[in-house]
Amino acid sequence: MLSHLSIQNLVLIEKAEIHPGGGLCVLSGETGAGKSILLDALGLALGGRSEARLVRKGAEKAQVAATFEIGTHDGIAALMEELGLEPAEEIIIRRQLTADGKSKAFINDEPVSVKALKDLGEALVEIHGQHQQRGLLDSAQHLALLDAYGQLSKERAKVAEAHAAWKAVERSLSELLETLNQAAREREYLEHMQQELASLSPEAGEEERLAEARTRMMQSEKMAQTIDDALAALTQPRSISEALRSAERVLTRSTLAEAPKFSTALAALDKAGIELQEAISQLEALGTECGYDQGELERSEERLFALRAAARKYQCSVDELPTRLADVNARLGALNTGEKNRAQLEKDLAITREAYVQAATALRKAREKAGGRLEESVLKELKPLKMEATRFRVAMTPKDEAQWGANGMDAVRFEVATNKGSDFGALAAIASGGELSRFMLALAVVLGEVDATPVLIFDEIDTGTGGAVADAIGKRLERLGQHAQVLVVTHQPQVAARGRTHFFIEKKSKGETTTTQVRALDDAGRREELARMLSGAAITEEARKAADRLMEDTRVNAA
Repeated sequence: MLSHLSIQNLVLIEKAEIHPGGGLCVLSGETGAGKSILLDALGLALGGRSEARLVRKGAEKAQVAATFEIGTHDGIAALMEELGLEPAEEIIIRRQLTADGKSKAFINDEPVSVKALKDLGEALVEIHGQHQQRGLLDSAQHLALLDAYGQLSKERAKVAEAHAAWKAVERSLSELLETLNQAAREREYLEHMQQELASLSPEAGEEERLAEARTRMMQSEKMAQTIDDALAALTQPRSISEALRSAERVLTRSTLAEAPKFSTALAALDKAGIELQEAISQLEALGTECGYDQGELERSEERLFALRAAARKYQCSVDELPTRLADVNARLGALNTGEKNRAQLEKDLAITREAYVQAATALRKAREKAGGRLEESVLKELKPLKMEATRFRVAMTPKDEAQWGANGMDAVRFEVATNKGSDFGALAAIASGGELSRFMLALAVVLGEVDATPVLIFDEIDTGTGGAVADAIGKRLERLGQHAQVLVVTHQPQVAARGRTHFFIEKKSKGETTTTQVRALDDAGRREELARMLSGAAITEEARKAADRLMEDTRVNAA
């Protein structure tokens, strides 16, 4: 509820502090006293249009602060989070307006946009007046209001659950069909890719192993060539070996071979031959150990180049080729198994859709019953308000399947026909502001226990009424105040007498300065104000006695 409203330097109000309290709060005063300024002030705090003319003459700035105590209210808490604010059980809204027309807005001392004020304000306060209607006229709220009135939360939950299950299967089928369609379009390419990669049989890390083997083989090739060249130099005709043997034969065959001078040379030649043979043996052993195999080198290079060519073709690294093959196998496998899955999902889709339709149909029937009760209740409330000719209905129309949702298959709108024979139309079709306000009062009373708006404001909805109608309005405002905080601006004593709290608005002039002041009335003050409302400017004893009777009657009825 609105626990505190503080106004400073707004139009004619220099300073005002209002604590409306719970239940029905009455605002009264003479015509032109400035009652509308209070509502304008609250409207400004709730995101209304700011204008420099609203700042009191001579003041630098105006400020309105409204404190709301909402307790635990899931809808408002969710809205606070959506606005990036910390949910709280107490909300302080503050709006500042400078003389040059600039404004600042705050929610719990956090700077916010005017739109944020407006969004939060619409959740906190519902206004009904001669020239302003906000709340129940919004047809977007009618479906939720009807369900709340009919206590259909369980039915709605079943529909939401069935809808979620249906749409989950629908998404799965859609994703599968997309996969199957894409795979089918690529089948020929995928099969070619599968055949090529499968025949290649790539392995992770194979490129590195082949590159190392190739490098090693190329190094072995160089070593083998060097050894072959060395052996050729030692063993080919006219080589060192041949030269040693030729020199040895010449000396051996000579008659001088036995001469002491030649024995040393022959021994050296023999030794050289042995060492040379040892060198040849060592080189041949090295040639065997180097392991050079021309065929193996060619095979390694061919394999390596084939892998790299495939990687370039399929735009990946060589190490990713096995993964590509696995992906291709999986996608082709999906074509083989996808049709089975598709058939099952199509079956599940039909089952879940039918479950949703059954749940939504049950909800529709429950809504039709609740709508009938709501129509009867509203029409019953309209009679004491002298609106017997007004007809009200809950119009329910089926939506196209594309619009079915978690709330069911129906669109709901509250409609009204103001005269016999006239067509039904939107609630705003009621031309008279007073009649529209009284109709909204009747609807609000019926929906009072389910409408979650914490604060309801009715601005002079009793204009042009009196007697029994004014009394009927007062009774309904009092009843509505049992479920929400209600603020009413009124000129009717039958309405004012039923207030739990009462504030008097009056103009006062001092010199050339006129101000609007607000003061809370005690029982004596209320008696005088009711007497004024009954008799006019001159308050008579008869008016005071009538005020006493009116106050006593309302106390008895309230008890």
